[in-house]
Amino acid sequence: MKIIRAGYEIMTPIPRDIILRQLERCGRVCYKSEDKITEESASKFVKGLVKSGHEAMIEHFSLTVKFICDRGVSHEIVRHRIASYAQESTRYCNYDKEGFGGEITVIAPLFLQEGTKGWDLWKESCEAAEKAYFDLLDWGCSPQEARSVLPNSLKTEIIVTMNLREWRHFFKLRAIGITGNPHPQMREVALPLLREMKEVLPEVFGDLEEKNG
Repeated sequence: MKIIRAGYEIMTPIPRDIILRQLERCGRVCYKSEDKITEESASKFVKGLVKSGHEAMIEHFSLTVKFICDRGVSHEIVRHRIASYAQESTRYCNYDKEGFGGEITVIAPLFLQEGTKGWDLWKESCEAAEKAYFDLLDWGCSPQEARSVLPNSLKTEIIVTMNLREWRHFFKLRAIGITGNPHPQMREVALPLLREMKEVLPEVFGDLEEKNG
């Protein structure tokens, strides 16, 4: 059994100027103020759209991110309906095959410290699930049948495409926690992604503030 940390990869290039210019061109159609577009006007205009709550305009650009997380976290991600997904399938992936090293991969729980009783209990349960999975395959079950014993900690890769407005909604729920504290494994990937997005596109994400604690 392999244990790894969660992570993410932004798959869409983020040409800042191109994104802001596109959003400005779309937004100014509403006001028929295209004549006010200049070399420097996009940043201020887009920031104004977000500040005024005219977020429908930022739906005109989408970003794709690949998350490497556990299955439990992926179940929270797919709750976002305005998105497209591609996910590693436990129906078709046979972890007994050579391409997977004949083992399952699990995501280390950041809320447990290696060397503690809690960590040992978690690891033992994942190892037991792995053994049961391979025993079921050996007995004659298909991967989609044997997966019933796989743990929530199982590593999955999920590609997510959302428009910028839905990414704002995603960060509010999964990084900031406007409806309650996010699951720590969810926040582990959502918060650093938000911080990176704020650096790259402060006009769109700069107003999203982390909660203390």
